[in-house]
Amino acid sequence: MTFFSAATLLLLIIDPFGNLVTINSLLRDLPERERQKLILRECLIAFAILVLFLFAGNPILSTLGLRPSTLSISGGIVLFLIALGMVFPTRGQHYGEVGEKPLIVPIAVPLIAGPSTLAMLLLMATREPASLGKWLGALAAALGISTLVLWLSPLFYEKLGRAATSAIERLVGMLLIMVSVQMFLDGVGEHLSKS
Repeated sequence: MTFFSAATLLLLIIDPFGNLVTINSLLRDLPERERQKLILRECLIAFAILVLFLFAGNPILSTLGLRPSTLSISGGIVLFLIALGMVFPTRGQHYGEVGEKPLIVPIAVPLIAGPSTLAMLLLMATREPASLGKWLGALAAALGISTLVLWLSPLFYEKLGRAATSAIERLVGMLLIMVSVQMFLDGVGEHLSKS
């Protein structure tokens, strides 16, 4: 996997345009400047969590006795379920009211650093451990773009509207369904070849 494809994939999984609607709903009572500060803080926390998972990926798998094929299969299933929720959103699905200033939950985790992003980073770290620097750069690029989109989210939300952001989220969901199926098939193929 190249730097560009890894950054693009991570950007699609983080899904800043899909999160734009949810985050603006959660923070609608805060002034715009306060909202932007909070989004920046939460993105930095999410980045720290994701970097920890990237560098601790191999030790975690070794400690638990898991093979990369297991991670690929389970990551594919998790990503598929999340992407399915993006394509067919449940009307009642929301993260609830979080008070005036949320900390870590639900913005940093799971909206930005969600289970599919964590699974993808673990998979990248175990498949090509020599490329950790490249994966870190790809993560920084993807999260940098996501942070910019979310920081400008009040403007995007106002200009695009709910219908357009929902359409973008569904399109990204379709792409992620294809990625998740490929992850699953790669994991099954790898498992069968080593059995």
